[in-house]
Parts: sequence; structure tokens; C-alpha cells
Amino acid sequence: MNQLMKTDVQMTSLNIAELTGKRHADVMRDIRKEVEELGEEIAQRIFALGSYLDKNKQERPCYKFGKDGAMQLALKYDAVTRYKVIKHIEELEQDKKLPVNSTVALLETALKHEMELAEIKTDVDYLKGSMRIDSLQQQEIQQAAKQSIVQALGGKDSVAYKEISKKVFSAFWNEFKHYFKIPRYGDIPKVKHEEALRFISLWRPSTSLQMEIDSCNSQMAFE
Repeated sequence: MNQLMKTDVQMTSLNIAELTGKRHADVMRDIRKEVEELGEEIAQRIFALGSYLDKNKQERPCYKFGKDGAMQLALKYDAVTRYKVIKHIEELEQDKKLPVNSTVALLETALKHEMELAEIKTDVDYLKGSMRIDSLQQQEIQQAAKQSIVQALGGKDSVAYKEISKKVFSAFWNEFKHYFKIPRYGDIPKVKHEEALRFISLWRPSTSLQMEIDSCNSQMAFE
């Protein structure tokens, strides 16, 4: 390959592997892909194939490159990895008392913007998860619960409704609040509104409570 573009920042594929936590073989694969996509004419000015001695003193291939090659690779990786590569370049430049390249500054700005967007998304997700249901949704839950409980009691004309409806209503709401871990049903988060309605539609009295309901209603059958 021809001589690399003149630069005071010198790095190797081993440096990238150490910075990113990737296997060196994977970094070599990434660089080969870049070389293939760039074409020989451009790639030979950015990446140079070299070698190093491993821990067993055996010669192994590696790539050598300057700032352009490091930037080319950084753009392939995720935000955190790009940040690590950029900071390492800055440290190398500062060691040689070089001004920070405008490309680095642009990448840092883009990275900062990306991180800010991630923080905003986290805040939005938190707000969505903490917003409570509105009054109409509260009314919908209350009406659905009442209908489900009355049906379980055998209707408003049943003996069970007249004698133990208060107990059954209390049992339902206690179970409802326990399941959703809330002090009152109006504290249900908006994102769990549909889940609350599904809970109501699937709710059935406990075995002992159902037996008590059946016992009450059997009185009506014998009267």
C-alpha cells in the first residue's frame, strides 16, 4: 500500500479493539469491509496493513492508520464507542499539542445531541408511565367494576346482592389495588388503563366468597 496521509495521530486496529472491547479479529473484519467499500485508491491512503508480535512472539497482521482511519471506523460504531474513539484521538492530539480537528468537534456535537435526545426520550417514557387516568377513564373503570361485581352476585335482585354486596365490592377493590400496587383506583397510570379493564373482565370472586354468594342465593331458590 502507499504511504498513509500525513498525520501526527497514529493508531492501530489493536488500539480500536482495546477502546471498544471488541475482539481484534472483529475490528480487522470491520476494516477490511471499509477497505472494500472505499476502493483501493482511497483505502490505501487511509489504512495500511502491518503486523505485530502477539504474546507468543508470533507475527500477526494488524492495520495502521491515522486520524482519518480512526474517524472512518468510529462512524461505524454506536454512540458510546464513537465517544471513546474521539476522546482517544483528542488525547493523542493534546499530547502533541495539536488543535482539535473540526471533524472531531462536529462528531462530539452530534454525539452530545444524540445523548440529549436519549435523555428526552427517557423523560417522556417516565411521564407516560406516571400520568394518571383522567376522570372519564376513572368512570369507565368504576362502571365496568360495578357491572362485573353485580354479575358475580347474581344481579341486583339476588339475595347475595342485598346481603353481602358491600363485602364483595370491598373484596374486589382490595384485590384490584393490591394487583396494581396503588392506594386507590384513581391512581392507575394511563398506560395501564386497558390492563385495568382486562383485570375487571377476568375477575371472579375467591372460592370462599363464591360459596358464600351461592349460599345466599340458594335461599331464594327454596323460598
